[in-house]
Amino acid sequence: MAGRLNSILSRQMPIESLWRAPPTFLAPCLRSPFSSTPPQAQTLRRVKKAKKRERRDNRDSYTLRQVEARRQANLSRQAALQAERKRAMGDPIRGIETPFVKSFDTAIPQDPARATTTPRMSVEGVATDPASPPPSPAHASQEDHLDHSLTHSELSSALQYSADLTSPVADTLNPGVYNDAQHADVLAKEKKQWDERNATAAEAVNRLVSLANASSKNRTKKNVERIVDKFGRHNTDTHLPPRAAPVVQTRDGEGYSDVQATATPRAGPDTGSSEVQIAVLTAKIRVLADAYEGDQRNDKVNKRNLRLLLHRRQKLLKYLQKKERGGPRWQHLIETLGLTEATWAGQIAVQ
Repeated sequence: MAGRLNSILSRQMPIESLWRAPPTFLAPCLRSPFSSTPPQAQTLRRVKKAKKRERRDNRDSYTLRQVEARRQANLSRQAALQAERKRAMGDPIRGIETPFVKSFDTAIPQDPARATTTPRMSVEGVATDPASPPPSPAHASQEDHLDHSLTHSELSSALQYSADLTSPVADTLNPGVYNDAQHADVLAKEKKQWDERNATAAEAVNRLVSLANASSKNRTKKNVERIVDKFGRHNTDTHLPPRAAPVVQTRDGEGYSDVQATATPRAGPDTGSSEVQIAVLTAKIRVLADAYEGDQRNDKVNKRNLRLLLHRRQKLLKYLQKKERGGPRWQHLIETLGLTEATWAGQIAVQ
């Protein structure tokens, strides 16, 4: 027995023959937990990184500075192009402020030169010198439209009627009694006092009917009337070229023939065209945007209302652009309201 054991131990057996392959169910546990790529791919990646690092280290400082200069020039050019594109797109809420849009606030005349001319309504006791400014920032005689649905002729006639009722009548009833110098001084004093009271009353009435002192609801109502007069097709058809009439095929005895369709005559002022609706939405958006930029930043309800109006205007602008194909009506609307591409193209977000 001892001899047999010695013969087994004396044999030269390789150590590899004592190992056995692990079971197949242990294969996932024996994989490397740190990398999912094969060793050959890792080796190739390391070689490529080493070569790239070697090429970078072998370059001189002049070449590196040139590369960095080109990179900075490219970045600055990209920033300039992005700023230019953003400037060309404009503000999606306000666009460009034009005189017509600016007049939505107080209905002041669009042309500044008109404010220095003689007012259409001159009231006794109120300065009407063209070189002198109006008595107050809100003066009805310097505005195109008045509050409470009044016109300048109605206001002028009412003030004149009031002045006639309150004017002194002693000199007209019995002129001979007041011919002496004493009574003449009394009449002059009374006339001066009456002029001052009449001027004060006229100024008060002018401020009451001024749209600058009116409520936002009344200003919006008056702005809608102005918009209908400005963009309504019952007025724009006179100076803007119409679109070509559509051609309709009609069947007669010999076959089909093309006949231009006749337009239906308008029954009243245009209040529902796309131009009028877009302008009305622009006036309402301006009111909400002014309120939202002030102390009402946390007004979630009006923020939602502003977003809905912006998207509604965007939808109408896309429709009108597709329908008019950039024609005269489209150009007239865009130039008058100062709308930019951002108001109908791209995404509109209210921050």
